[in-house]
Amino acid sequence: MSALNITKENFHDEVMNSEKPVLLDFWASWCGPCRMVGPVIDEIAGERPDVKVCKVNVDTERELASTFKVMSIPTLVVIKDGKIVNRAMGARPKEEILGLL
Repeated sequence: MSALNITKENFHDEVMNSEKPVLLDFWASWCGPCRMVGPVIDEIAGERPDVKVCKVNVDTERELASTFKVMSIPTLVVIKDGKIVNRAMGARPKEEILGLL
């Protein structure tokens, strides 16, 4: 299973109403560190059925990036019960990303 693509249209249903914790990866195709983190995010999506893993492309979803005050990418945000419980900026090894959960 790969990460779910989040847009402003599906954000509320997929993220805010999720019964599982949500890992949001804010990224862009031109971002080198994002390309390093991307495969790790997909790995986590396949290994952790207890977590909903999602990606937000900041180029196409500027409104969501602004709402989350994303100033640099990649930015990872963990949401539980509709509230931000953790966030980290920059490329991280898999262990650190899992630690955010």
